[in-house]
Amino acid sequence: MDRFTELFMVLESSNKTSAKIAALVEYFSSAPERDVLWVIALFLGRRPKRPITTTLLKKYAMETAQIPEWLFQESYSSVGDLGETIALILPESETGESFSLDYWMRAVIDLKDKTEEEKKEFILAAWDSLGGVQRFIFNKLLGGSFRMGVSSKMLTTALAQYSGKEVNHLMHALMGEWDPTTESLQGLLEGNHITPGNSRPYPFCLAYPVDKIVEEQWEDNRFLVEYKWDGIRAQIIRRSAEVFIWSRGEELITDQFPEIRDAVLTLEGDFVLDGELLVGDPQQVRDFSDLQKRLNRKSVTKKLLEELPVFSFVYDLLEKDGEDLRERPLEHRRAVLEDFMASLGPSPLALSQVIRPESWEHLDLIRTNSREINAEGVMLKALAAPYESGRKKGIWWKWKTAPLTIDAVLIYAQKGSGRRSGYYTDYTFAVRDQDRLVTIAKAYSGLTDKEIMEVSRFVSKNALEKFGPVRTVKPELVFEIAFEGIAFSSRHKSGVALRFPRIVRWRRDKSVEEIDSLEDIKQLIS
Repeated sequence: MDRFTELFMVLESSNKTSAKIAALVEYFSSAPERDVLWVIALFLGRRPKRPITTTLLKKYAMETAQIPEWLFQESYSSVGDLGETIALILPESETGESFSLDYWMRAVIDLKDKTEEEKKEFILAAWDSLGGVQRFIFNKLLGGSFRMGVSSKMLTTALAQYSGKEVNHLMHALMGEWDPTTESLQGLLEGNHITPGNSRPYPFCLAYPVDKIVEEQWEDNRFLVEYKWDGIRAQIIRRSAEVFIWSRGEELITDQFPEIRDAVLTLEGDFVLDGELLVGDPQQVRDFSDLQKRLNRKSVTKKLLEELPVFSFVYDLLEKDGEDLRERPLEHRRAVLEDFMASLGPSPLALSQVIRPESWEHLDLIRTNSREINAEGVMLKALAAPYESGRKKGIWWKWKTAPLTIDAVLIYAQKGSGRRSGYYTDYTFAVRDQDRLVTIAKAYSGLTDKEIMEVSRFVSKNALEKFGPVRTVKPELVFEIAFEGIAFSSRHKSGVALRFPRIVRWRRDKSVEEIDSLEDIKQLIS
């Protein structure tokens, strides 16, 4: 745990990618193998299920610190993170014992089947044996998440430097089904657990936002152009007469789309397709909000299947009859894909449309008008490029439509976590609905550090009410909010939902009387 604490401190305090990668490589080189495996698992989001509720953790902490609930809540609202709050209010450790990260992870897993009294005894003993930072980490191991700016790409890069293996190979290996309590580090990095039979997806190829480089390359006609659809990126896998559908977030979503699964089961051969899941049909793609109604359901009713039919625009063929096609250029893969799709007949799988603009200016016009068909813009894919793992410049580019924007007023604020725990960084905005204000969106990004400090001072001086860590503030600060889409929604008080809202700028030139109205905003819904 000492080495992991040192790693945590370096990652938490540094903003430089190179420094973080160096720290990870050093840890991989010096820490016990089982601890290394757990670090890889944790940073990939593979932590055990929470063995105890936050309510009980708060209760044990208040009893140990001998403080009332109101004081705990005040501390929590000031710190902004439950695990950190508990670590700060507890008395200093008396024993100072040190165990490995693997010991603590196994102990946390074992808590699952313990009684509440046994859980309490273990947690109190752990708090008593750990120092302040280690307590904070332990609390996170019990069910929190580590937000230290370590992406899967950064982790893979560090592992590549440590092991000397190719990044693409490692990305595929890490996506497999593996257990940090039993797998060896060498076996994990070799990908020994990866077999076609487990139906794991390939690492997704990702796109960069378009820039001037693409316009220059466009003159050489090096790109295949398609619409960028606003759906769920997914790989549809058929191997050994079984079908699996994986989202880009490495979530198995097969049962949420039974019409896709059942249709693919009737096909012949083995293959892995990359595409976009959407509601509607190829001639009329519906809004993303309709697709959301199909997500995260244990079962899909007949009514939903009829009202919200799902299909997939397929734009790549990654594997066919056991052959990995990813190293082949896109031009070759597209030709094979077109032959494959032509052989299918009627199905919920549709070949993506290739756009053939006459010029860069014509493509710009197509991009600008793409929202009319519920697309987000256009994709440009290098014809000569293989299917890469992750995001690499020069391979895929996305050129999105300009976002929609509104002016809204800040009415609620909450402190952030980690390095931002001392500042109000989580904001809720409202617009006018006749003579009242109604919440329209939450946003967490878009301001500079200087602006965040200025907003925090305003919130501290102008807070009207407290609701736990949330502060109601005077409706005076106006901001321009950008978003990718808008739809009617019965789940929101305003009756509408914004897609990917974020702050564009602080409108110091506008007063609350000049913010947008809900009626005007609803006019944006096509």
